[in-house]
Amino acid sequence: MAIKSDNKTRSSVQIFIVFSLCCFFYILGAWQRSGFGKGDSIALEMTNSASAADCNIVPSLNFETHHAGESSISSAKVKAFEPCAARYTDYTPCHDQKRAMTFPRESMIYRERHCVPENEKLRCLVPAPKGYVTPFSWPKSRDYVPYANAPYKALTVEKAIQNWIQYEGEVFRFPGGGTQFPQGADKYIDQLASVIPMENGTVRTALDTGCGVASWGAYLWSRNVRAMSFAPRDSHEAQVQFALERGVPAVIGVLGSIKLPYPTRAFDMAHCSRYGMYLMEVDRVLRPGGYWILSGPPINWKINYKAWQRPREDLEEEQRKIEEAAKLLCWEKKYEHGEIAIWQKRVNDEACRSRQDDPRANFCKTDDVDDVWYKKMEACITPYPETSSSDEVAGGELQVFPDRLNAVPPRISSGSVSGVTADAYEDDNRQWKKHVKAYKRINGLLDTGRYRNIMDMNAGFGGFAAAIESQKLWVMNVVPTIAEKNRLGVVYERGLIGIYHDWCEAFSTYPRTYDLIHANHLFSLYKNKCNADDILLEMDRILRPEGAVIIRDDVDTLIKVKRIISGMRWDSKLVDHEDGPLVNEKVLIAVKQYWVTNSTASH
Repeated sequence: MAIKSDNKTRSSVQIFIVFSLCCFFYILGAWQRSGFGKGDSIALEMTNSASAADCNIVPSLNFETHHAGESSISSAKVKAFEPCAARYTDYTPCHDQKRAMTFPRESMIYRERHCVPENEKLRCLVPAPKGYVTPFSWPKSRDYVPYANAPYKALTVEKAIQNWIQYEGEVFRFPGGGTQFPQGADKYIDQLASVIPMENGTVRTALDTGCGVASWGAYLWSRNVRAMSFAPRDSHEAQVQFALERGVPAVIGVLGSIKLPYPTRAFDMAHCSRYGMYLMEVDRVLRPGGYWILSGPPINWKINYKAWQRPREDLEEEQRKIEEAAKLLCWEKKYEHGEIAIWQKRVNDEACRSRQDDPRANFCKTDDVDDVWYKKMEACITPYPETSSSDEVAGGELQVFPDRLNAVPPRISSGSVSGVTADAYEDDNRQWKKHVKAYKRINGLLDTGRYRNIMDMNAGFGGFAAAIESQKLWVMNVVPTIAEKNRLGVVYERGLIGIYHDWCEAFSTYPRTYDLIHANHLFSLYKNKCNADDILLEMDRILRPEGAVIIRDDVDTLIKVKRIISGMRWDSKLVDHEDGPLVNEKVLIAVKQYWVTNSTASH
């Protein structure tokens, strides 16, 4: 039954609520026929009856025919968004190379986020390059990426002897090598695992700074460790793009002058960095009891200084500074062998009392240690949360994964998240399990591996990600900077990963890096904050061709959103809440059509 939805009058909205379809339609998604099957067809199923008893499935829905039946969309003039020019296929609005070169180079400022002003925003659809294909499924994607999706060979030359990446005809192959692990990532991780408890769920979240093509994070996957990798957009072209094409969590970023967009005490393990102020920022995001790994210069400088072609004195001084900074941060060195050194952060401040009188120990004074969005990095030490005994873990002890996924996180049990009780948190968990069960009826491919890279644009406590947790996929849990409550610390305490972001700006990633995007009441949150068109265009930019979108919001908001996306080369359908048509909250399902750049784009 096709129901008219007119957002101009309240009565027509009520009609929509009462007579909305009883059954959800299925998005079967785009199965790749091969590694190079571009434009794979999407089979879309929906109900064609308002009677639960007659809920028949249409095996192949023609969206054009269906949309013609929804007069509120078809009868009114809809703004059609044109494709951008071919040169914008890899456009990253807040990390544009030409724009970056106009900013200072000290402290890597030019490689940080520098978003275009409102009047310079591109309001067109970023195209996929000619030849774009469906990525390989995991785990094959860990080792192979179609050349057409990221056609950049610079790394195959620059990092040839380090075995990062090899070009083999129509694909790139990733042998698992890296600058500091010539024997391969697996053997390197084996060495780390002899010191760091990776196998029992104690270590679940990791931060990889300057990640290259994220092979470390890719090979940690089999150990059930989730690494958040980042690298700048620099002369080593497409590092982060390659990581995401491989199906590994990554963002464009750099340790520069701005704090990292992660909460305090987020990661169980951090990999590589630099000394001084940068180590203080790593310390901020490292959980009490967590591990920091430094691999490469200056470790073992006495043996390697000639090979590194650096003066002994410089390397010796560099290591001295690192050792001093680690001591000031109250890190204990646990291991040094070859070019690898591992430190462990103490579980509380009891072992660090001596630094209270050290004049070099400058402690951060801020009341909100998680207020980091566009905040300048400071040369100060983030204090431990207070403890009542010498063996208590500051901030609260976490259960091993997967138990910690649904256990009440310490931030909630301690009352650190204002106004949120353990009961409210558990209610939220139950609600998201119910929502996700309904999503799986809508989209039967949700947990099959068809969608590898998933984003939740307004993640809350991470309930959506927890409900679909699987070795086949990962979720980037985004907590908007304007959210009423800061819940990203809770997300990490559950063993999930995520990031702070303001959706009035572009996300720090390349186009076409997510297979599925989930948005829960995001458009209600940003109402009157910024343009919904811009948010939807950004969603389109980062969504793969034939990727899926799930938007949950109140019906009035969704009708407006549906009107906008009808001009965006998305096929969509508005469906009822799982509790029935009388619930004002609805779900909008969409699939981005497959299309690639052509010579007719004019923007």
